[in-house]
Amino acid sequence: MAGVKKVAVLDYGSGNLRSAERALQRVGAEVTVTSDARTALDADGLVVPGVGAFAACMKGLDAVDGRRIIGRRLAGGRPVLGICVGMQILFERGVEHGVDAEGCGEWPGVVEPLEAPVLPHMGWNTVQAPRDSVLFDGLADQRFYFVHSYGVRNFPLGQDGASSPLAPPKVTWAEHGDRFVAGVENAALSATQFHPEKSGDAGAQLLTNWLHTLR
Repeated sequence: MAGVKKVAVLDYGSGNLRSAERALQRVGAEVTVTSDARTALDADGLVVPGVGAFAACMKGLDAVDGRRIIGRRLAGGRPVLGICVGMQILFERGVEHGVDAEGCGEWPGVVEPLEAPVLPHMGWNTVQAPRDSVLFDGLADQRFYFVHSYGVRNFPLGQDGASSPLAPPKVTWAEHGDRFVAGVENAALSATQFHPEKSGDAGAQLLTNWLHTLR
């Protein structure tokens, strides 16, 4: 079928693989759940899901050569979408349960415990997206489904800009106790802390928006 985008969901032992697969299929993608590097590299888009502890997810990612796969795709301008812990592992470090683990280092920042009276942050919440966001186009005032106790609470490039010839990442924020990163768009690399596959029509629209960025 002409125009159908091929999306690989990276299977590295973590994440809601089947729910991500079904959600992407519902918005028109041809989806393959895979741990095969060539399949992940050749797809129009790669989705990196993630559930659980940061360090465990990084161990699983390295077991399927995930860092190299993500790095090679981004070097070629090939889109990647991280979801939940799949977003968190794109940052420099994660500190969970007393374990300080190295992440993929695609963005600066540390994943750390949220400062909130009730954890985990579980349920529906609004986000504050930049006006020029592609992921959140048409989604003003919509709510998305979160399940997490850790997040990135400080992302300097998103707040203050940077002395770089490259455009700074577009950062979307949410609040639960304090403010945390709910999404990032940075050229070919995008990610959400919430689960679009569990976020009903709003999540479906976000996935559709992402599919439209695939070449």
